[in-house]
Amino acid sequence: MLASPISDAVSAVLKALNIRNFALVAELDIEFRAGLTVITGESGAGKSILLDALGLVLGARARRAAIRPGTTGCDVSAEFDIGSRPGARDTLDALDMLLQGDENTCLARRHAGESRSRSFVNGVPTTLATLQSITGPLVDVHGQDEHRQLLARDVQRRLLDEFGVDPKLVAATATRFRERETAQREFDECRTEVARAREHKSLVSYQIDELTALGDSIDRFDELTATYKRLTRARELIETIGGATNELDEELIARTSRLAGLLDGTDDPHPNLRAAIDLATTAHTHLEETLEELRRYLDSFPADDRELAKVDAELAALHDVARKHRVPAHDLGPHLARLTEELATLTVNENRLADLEARAGKAATKFLTAGASLSRARRRAAATFSKAVTARFGELGLADASLDVAFETAESAAGLETVEFKVTTNPKYPAGSLAEIASGGELSRISLAIEVVAAERSHLPCLILDEADIGVGGVAAGVLGRMLKRLSRKTQVIAITHAPQIAALGDAHLKVEKTTDQDTAIHVLSDEERLEELARMLGGRTVTGATRDYARTLLAEAADSVEKTVPPEPSLSPDVASG
Repeated sequence: MLASPISDAVSAVLKALNIRNFALVAELDIEFRAGLTVITGESGAGKSILLDALGLVLGARARRAAIRPGTTGCDVSAEFDIGSRPGARDTLDALDMLLQGDENTCLARRHAGESRSRSFVNGVPTTLATLQSITGPLVDVHGQDEHRQLLARDVQRRLLDEFGVDPKLVAATATRFRERETAQREFDECRTEVARAREHKSLVSYQIDELTALGDSIDRFDELTATYKRLTRARELIETIGGATNELDEELIARTSRLAGLLDGTDDPHPNLRAAIDLATTAHTHLEETLEELRRYLDSFPADDRELAKVDAELAALHDVARKHRVPAHDLGPHLARLTEELATLTVNENRLADLEARAGKAATKFLTAGASLSRARRRAAATFSKAVTARFGELGLADASLDVAFETAESAAGLETVEFKVTTNPKYPAGSLAEIASGGELSRISLAIEVVAAERSHLPCLILDEADIGVGGVAAGVLGRMLKRLSRKTQVIAITHAPQIAALGDAHLKVEKTTDQDTAIHVLSDEERLEELARMLGGRTVTGATRDYARTLLAEAADSVEKTVPPEPSLSPDVASG
């Protein structure tokens, strides 16, 4: 007979698995229930195929060997109940993948062809990475599969916190961390702005000083340019004007003077004559003045090139500064005016910087204070947790094994440290991480012991154990089975097993077997079929009355309360319980 029904308070996370053309499976539809589901079958029947198929929807690499011979591709779908997994719902909601009308259901599908594979979540095509991020946290597989969440440090930290740390303290530390990060970011941004403002103000001041050092040259650029051009043509101009003055000699001016006097000596008032006399007089005057102006013009040229060098240096200085400031040389004056005006408006908010620095310091202190309280609570919880898990190790036949919780300094929203479970399996060797444990069966039992203790206060995913009973027999197998049974009251457990003591405790019993065509099939056992399967597991291929009687005994014992056969969890001291 099957064990008593599971409380409605615990629901099945993995509800169904549908397999098409996968390895030796042509078509297989499996429904799972809450509590403990056991899967049995003879060696080679294909029990591992179920895990391999499930691995596809958990994001495992698709292998060509997974495709059933004679077909072009395989297809695996899994239905998950995420009603108790708000994180999964939030992820689907953010990706716009919630199933309309049933937000508590997640349908994951993977199709693998000969050349490529495709992933879908609730009918929406997605990447393999997204599929992994959604389905990975829903199932934890222990066995040859690589999907073992318990190996992750953040999962270990969460289990420890849920076991014996006040959730308010964990949340407060995360809040203080975010406040510190925000305050520090605002301070860093302001510090950058202030440094930039200081640098810009210093640059503007330097530029103003550089322009001011040019004196009035920046307002005389056009004048200096004209002077430069004139001085560079001095030799040519002097020769030309010198030739002109030679034409205006004293004899020419004297002759115009005599001409005017000769005409003026006539005594005839005729207007034409009087006009000619006036013009001759004016011409004489203009020639004299022209000669005088030309001489003064020639005298304006410097006697050497010193004046030209001076003007050239002034213009060179103006052009050099103009290039640095990236403005035309004739605009240096207005540019100086603009810089002066800009400098008057530049301010450096030193007061705000000081306020933000003080705020960041206070936020850091609050985080460190909260983190220190959390660290103390974790260390108190770690002692009790380690003791409880180590006790479970002994019950599972790992008499020399013990658990220790290692802390390593690292600041994050999770506090001031990381958490890692360290296991000693042989007193002669130092403790190692779970990932360093060599034996797969040993790791399964160690992980199971940890999860049994953690399950009292943690939200575990669906746990699938692939032959966790390897190396365990007799009384130890019974203890392991009762642990699984107890664990299944907190979360869904699916166990592939060869131990009849474990199989008898299942709330549902599935059997994997080969068909006449050597294909893999699976079906739910009735009470009578279950009795026969347990008898087969007890006696091998030969089922006798004695093995059937023993099977009935195992089923009867399984009906008893788990609380009568599994020691209670160690109680927490008040300070650990409150964090």
